[in-house]
Amino acid sequence: MAKKPKKDAKAKETAESINIPDAEGTAAAGAAPAPSEGPLLQILAQYTKDASFENPNAPDSLRSGQDAPGIELNVEVKGTPMDDNTAEVTIMVSARAQRDDKIAFICELEYSGLFAFANVPADQIQALILIECPRMLFPFARKIIADMTQDGGFPPLLLEPLDFAALYRQQNGGSQAIN
Repeated sequence: MAKKPKKDAKAKETAESINIPDAEGTAAAGAAPAPSEGPLLQILAQYTKDASFENPNAPDSLRSGQDAPGIELNVEVKGTPMDDNTAEVTIMVSARAQRDDKIAFICELEYSGLFAFANVPADQIQALILIECPRMLFPFARKIIADMTQDGGFPPLLLEPLDFAALYRQQNGGSQAIN
């Protein structure tokens, strides 16, 4: 008689979650939430809201032997509370590549996630939404941008990892309201 394979409990989960360590660092990653445990952050869904790639000067922009284009890159993060314990977070990435006065390509992406959180002090929710959530989404947005530029005929544009905590401190000073 054939043995049935054991089902991995983690493979059955549809949402990724992490426990955020408390001051003593006692929360375990992936542990089931309990009312008395530390803060919890869970990805309920992640998705592409909008994506665009323009190659307005093709095929001339794709000819070999040309200098690499200069690339202007812009990254923004937007957090929108849905209710007391969920929020939608969107990373907006735009890259514009140009050689002299001609556009090589324009690549734009809005990549979002729906997050649930629990046991988070009210004064830490904004930082959680604008630092931890985009940190979890960024690798997926990075891959989509690389694929879009490569599919457009250019070498893949590999974005460097971003320090969302530094961006938050720089742009928000830790006190600006969520959009």
